Amino acid sequence: MNLPTQSSVKFSRYSIEILQQEARHLVDRGAISRQQPISILCDYIPPREWISIENELEKSDYLLRDRINDLIGSETWSND
Repeated sequence: MNLPTQSSVKFSRYSIEILQQEARHLVDRGAISRQQPISILCDYIPPREWISIENELEKSDYLLRDRINDLIGSETWSND
């Protein structure tokens, strides 16, 4: 019987929603700009996790050259 080894099992903590939240947080803090490419996120995410993030972005049809604004979208404000 062949059991999967730990290295053959991939776990991703980063869903596209989590990436969007992280990017929005960095924009709100002023650490990054909405006009920068999505690839700037690699400066804020551990390198060992970057490949799973690239895969998640690809599944959602994002390219590393796309802008952060494309990832997080525009914010809407409601008037109460």
